[in-house]
Amino acid sequence: MQKDDLTFEDNLKELEEIVEKLENGDVPLDDAIEEFSKAMELVKACDDKLKDANETIAKIVDENGEIIDFNIE
Repeated sequence: MQKDDLTFEDNLKELEEIVEKLENGDVPLDDAIEEFSKAMELVKACDDKLKDANETIAKIVDENGEIIDFNIE
């Protein structure tokens, strides 16, 4: 299963586990590099999901049922 197929919460949990493992410092270098690479994929997947959620939230429906952009910026 790809990182994009998992929920935001699942990706975040896996990312937290990797960070904890790396913070302990007792991971061999090759494993640490592999874990870091996985972590970066998880960060991207989480960021993509957050951007999608932000775009969805930024649109509201007016009283006529039409979708209008609601820019927070």
